[in-house]
Amino acid sequence: MEIGLRIDVDTLRGTRHGVPALGVLLAKYDIRASFFFSVGPDNMGRHLWRLLRPRFLWKMMRTRAASLYGWDILLRGTAWPGPVIGEKLPHLIRQTAEDGHEVGLHAWDHHAWQAKIDTMTSEDISRSLNQGVAALTRLLRQPPVCSAVPGWKCRDRVLLEKTAFPFTYNSDCRGRNIFYPVVAGKTLSQPQIPVTLPTYDETVGHGGIDAHNFNDYMLSLISRTQLNVLTIHAEVEGIVCLDMFEGFLKSVRSMGAKMVPLGQLLNNTPEIETATIEPREIPGREGWVACQANRIGGDC
Repeated sequence: MEIGLRIDVDTLRGTRHGVPALGVLLAKYDIRASFFFSVGPDNMGRHLWRLLRPRFLWKMMRTRAASLYGWDILLRGTAWPGPVIGEKLPHLIRQTAEDGHEVGLHAWDHHAWQAKIDTMTSEDISRSLNQGVAALTRLLRQPPVCSAVPGWKCRDRVLLEKTAFPFTYNSDCRGRNIFYPVVAGKTLSQPQIPVTLPTYDETVGHGGIDAHNFNDYMLSLISRTQLNVLTIHAEVEGIVCLDMFEGFLKSVRSMGAKMVPLGQLLNNTPEIETATIEPREIPGREGWVACQANRIGGDC
């Protein structure tokens, strides 16, 4: 049984502290993963204006965001432009690829993508993707092999713009199985590997789930017959929750499962269906996310 391990790296702090720590931990258990890096300006503190939204304020309180993420993340880019991550920490991104992990593009500007995707034109999307791909290509000395948009904020026009890049696959949505996306009746050539399991910040604080029983809850969701794809964050599981995540890895190994890069899941999938994506709301997350629809346009 294989579980796809996707690691999102959203911030300077996550890159500087979370990535090296996760690298050591994964090497300890001989695990390879898919790392998706934000490489442009770290302006994540600009999300604080969303505190005016009750659901986002509740999420920040529920996850105890200040202790979970750190004040440097929560305030980054609010009073002055945030640092360009790829310029500050290029060696850590290169080292990740040299260690045998898949390296893909998460974003040029993580905050801007999440905040503006609903009004971004195709030209805006293309420009953002080009900036990110160009930066990663300079760092890795080859183009990134995959991509995953921030916050699962993906529209059909994003899928169309991505076809201009040599991505082996994308992971832009939540869903149930690997599929080729269909846009305006046309099947695109880049498969989607959706995330099937909830994230820490979506789950903790709901239904009696906390840091002490989170691993048990996640293990209960793993299917022995269906696709399993887990997203962790360098800022969370790579720093504050590193010990908790190591406990999860031990439990996965004891149940006979193996954590693998998302690309390995694709290589081991004999048949790939088609589906559209649709914006939906999911428990624990503020706003919409892209979800895999069924063949007749149903739910995630």
